[in-house]
Amino acid sequence: MANKHEKLLSELEFRMRQLMYLCDSLKEENNQLKIRLKDKEEEVMRANAGLEELNSKFNNLKIANALSGTDTESVEKTKKRLSKLVHDIEKCISLLKI
Repeated sequence: MANKHEKLLSELEFRMRQLMYLCDSLKEENNQLKIRLKDKEEEVMRANAGLEELNSKFNNLKIANALSGTDTESVEKTKKRLSKLVHDIEKCISLLKI
């Protein structure tokens, strides 16, 4: 009977060691995944910043093309946009005088 208990205890000890090893392995894998996730998040942030910069450049290019273009529709849009900007500036100046 004592031999049976020793065998069960030995098997329990073996399984506990396996479980502890598995736990350590999973902790290490989790840490590696957290590092990879952080790297990917930084990569996404850099890509978003690049996208914003490209969008800004694209908008500036559209405005420059509209100002230099001969397309009457683009010229009209540009005139309206500039008129609105001038109107907004005049409005701000008048508010400052009050």
